[in-house]
Amino acid sequence: MDVRDTEGSIVALVTPFDENGQIDFPAIDRLVDFHIQNHTDGILVLGTTGESATMTDAEDYAVAKRVVDDVAGRIPVIGGSGSNSTAESLAKSRGLAELGVDALLLITPYYNKSNEDGIYHHFTAVLDQVDRPAILYNIPGRTGCSISERNVERLCTHPNVMGIKEASGSISYATTVAQYLSDDFRMYSGNDDMVVPLLSLGASGVISVWADVQPRVVHDMVCSYLDGDVRAARRAQLDGLELVHSLFCEVNPIPVKAALSMMGMISESYRQPLWPLSDPARERLSAAMRGAGLIG
Repeated sequence: MDVRDTEGSIVALVTPFDENGQIDFPAIDRLVDFHIQNHTDGILVLGTTGESATMTDAEDYAVAKRVVDDVAGRIPVIGGSGSNSTAESLAKSRGLAELGVDALLLITPYYNKSNEDGIYHHFTAVLDQVDRPAILYNIPGRTGCSISERNVERLCTHPNVMGIKEASGSISYATTVAQYLSDDFRMYSGNDDMVVPLLSLGASGVISVWADVQPRVVHDMVCSYLDGDVRAARRAQLDGLELVHSLFCEVNPIPVKAALSMMGMISESYRQPLWPLSDPARERLSAAMRGAGLIG
């Protein structure tokens, strides 16, 4: 399996916790089975949706190992190893590689942010020393900084870069990135409400929160587009908008964990400062879930 060829729907997996706030490993097993059965094309662990910001390194490695073991080579597993500390990102990248993840997700250095050259060297310091391909992660709404056009151009030819997760929400930026796409540098939508628009620019798929609850729908939508059935892909994108918007009616991953709890997949438990949904948001999410046929 060549992870560099990954197309389709990569789920941004939640990390389930039990009522005592501990990692719920049997729930991880259920989620992995759910995604394998519903044709998810890849699994991302330890991303924003996975609440890695409030987990210890030991917990991160335990979750990654469980998912790698559960998947058993059937689909790619990508591990989030980004940090605002370059040394920490490198250490975590090496640790996840040793556990058997197929690729890494590297977010821009948040909070301290750095300038353009600093961000470039932050990435290359990791990329030069790991033996796994990596996806760059551009999400300025979370990090406060973006991967500049110049840095995309410089990084896209690095032998350990396989693509970019583009979550700026800007079609203009995505169009700029699309100039650099090739068989060796892919783009994945990081916004569930913009999957088809980015596919039209040459993206290979999506790293998706929506896929946590409707994995087959998201897989089929991307495959329809890649197979040339633009109309079916567009219809799936538009039909899913209310559910997608409800999954982001409060900060991710609060709504998606509530949704999975409604489906009986996990306990609705978070690490603080995340907190359960407000009543209005819960009503909106419940209505969207019923409308999508996910709950009665």
